[in-house]
Amino acid sequence: MIKVIIAGAAGRMGQRVAHMVSSHPRLEYAAAFEVPGSPAIGKDAGLLSLGVENGVIIGEGIESVIDQGDVLIDFTFHKATMEFARIAAQYKKAMVIGTTGLTAENLAELGELAKNFPCVQAPNMSICVNVLFKLVKKTAAILGDDYDIEIIEAHHNKKKDAPSGTALKLAEMAAEGVSRNLDDVLVLERSGIIGERKPKEIGIQTIRAADIVGEHTVYFAGPGERIELVHRAHSRDHFAKGAITAAAWIVDKECGVYSMFDVLGLQDL
Repeated sequence: MIKVIIAGAAGRMGQRVAHMVSSHPRLEYAAAFEVPGSPAIGKDAGLLSLGVENGVIIGEGIESVIDQGDVLIDFTFHKATMEFARIAAQYKKAMVIGTTGLTAENLAELGELAKNFPCVQAPNMSICVNVLFKLVKKTAAILGDDYDIEIIEAHHNKKKDAPSGTALKLAEMAAEGVSRNLDDVLVLERSGIIGERKPKEIGIQTIRAADIVGEHTVYFAGPGERIELVHRAHSRDHFAKGAITAAAWIVDKECGVYSMFDVLGLQDL
């Protein structure tokens, strides 16, 4: 059995990951931790997330549990994630990162750290969203410069980063499809007298409201018609499912940073 450590075990995503891990035939919920000072520290993780005791006591900080598992699953916050990655590298533990908001500098550091441990990092762990990434690139390549590309993303009002990492990845895939440098064409805000839309812009607009789990719509709009590629998340379980799929896959892989494309065999599509 592959022993899993869950970061942020008392959080919403941590609890959903716990459910998925506990029902997976190859995974064992071995350890859990929370930030120092959390009221969940010392409590039974199973009782908190599964409704029944499982003997996993929530530890205080990653170093209290890092030696108890084979792979760490993290859906916390980008600053915490990087600290966890440094420790995972030190202990040579595999890691699955579902946290969004990682900066270019974070990703560069992660690449260096991953010389010492294997890691799956993706802006979205959902299996369907990763299929959508590929569809967006192929659609952009087929339609070319005659179609305007716009993205709308919507999430709950507690989400801290904007636009979502998923929306940015969708824009990146679209830009690749039409051979554009995303930094040159990305538009994140429109307000006031902005003039006509530039032909090669790729726009992202953000909505934050109530308890929306996650919605992404990519528009390919041409004269008299458009294609909309849409993904709607109905719960957080699909993120957790992707993460545990990655956790079962990454253990024993060579050191380095892998994507969900690698996990799902989509890299060459």
